[in-house]
Amino acid sequence: MRRDTFLKALAASVAVGSLPQPSWASANLKMMIPANPGGGWDTTGRALGKALQDAGVASAVTYENKGGAAGALGLAQFVNASKGDGNALMVMGAVMLGGIITGKPPVTLSQATPIARLTSEYNVFVLPADSPFKTMKDVVEAMKKDPGSVKWGGGSRGATEHIAAAMIAREAGVDAAKINYVPFRGGGEAVAAILGGNVSIGGSGYSEFASYIESGKMRAIAVTSGTRLKGLNIPTLKEMGINVEIGNWRGVYAPPGITPQQRKALTDMVVAAMKSKAWAESLEKNGWTPAVLTGPAFDEFVEREFATLRMIMVKSGMI
Repeated sequence: MRRDTFLKALAASVAVGSLPQPSWASANLKMMIPANPGGGWDTTGRALGKALQDAGVASAVTYENKGGAAGALGLAQFVNASKGDGNALMVMGAVMLGGIITGKPPVTLSQATPIARLTSEYNVFVLPADSPFKTMKDVVEAMKKDPGSVKWGGGSRGATEHIAAAMIAREAGVDAAKINYVPFRGGGEAVAAILGGNVSIGGSGYSEFASYIESGKMRAIAVTSGTRLKGLNIPTLKEMGINVEIGNWRGVYAPPGITPQQRKALTDMVVAAMKSKAWAESLEKNGWTPAVLTGPAFDEFVEREFATLRMIMVKSGMI
């Protein structure tokens, strides 16, 4: 092992309070990204892979994209093909929970092993530059007249932007079951649909739209946070009189059947990666808020999120 690589691994392990494990420096990690290229999970998974290498806890990271059904297809492949593999991780988050609630797939998160929550991010709603709509008020008024006339574009059914659209409809007195929501398998597809005018309004994390907003190809009209995002002049739904606030978060899971020692090693590796320069750069570049949570606290958080999202969906008429 190169001396500088060893020193990086040692420094990272000291930071997380454990001795370096021999497998770290030679670890060849496999990263399942249960979405098509170009979206938030894809960006997160590849940023994490880079951070793991920067921290010296992985020598190589390979990626596999498997989009569809709010991550359920990738989850099923991960659970069935990676059982017991202590060198495998899968990106997941609030979108997957929503998809599981609405889609009820045969394979669920309870069959995999929780590792860590990584980041939190709010959704931004955008219009194509040549849209006849100028504000969220315009969108809501059109939806009131004819719910089907407004095409909402975003991630899979049950994604946070889908839930937010349903909540906006409910606040406006519109039957959420009648909204015209168009799901996409990845951020790249959603962006293309927005730019091409195939949907009326699109929703996702700011990082996925940032370059298009800055270039003037998209116009940001609302954010789902309680207060305006730092450095961005995008109004919140609440300040427009629409009482909707919902956040998105992303994390990683390991396969089923790993040992407690393997789970601890993977958790320590991820925590070490969160302390790396590469990860700090990714947080700043993408506008992500660090939200690291591991161990039993993360397990309990996921359980609460399932309950909360299910309640929101029921109230919004989605299920």
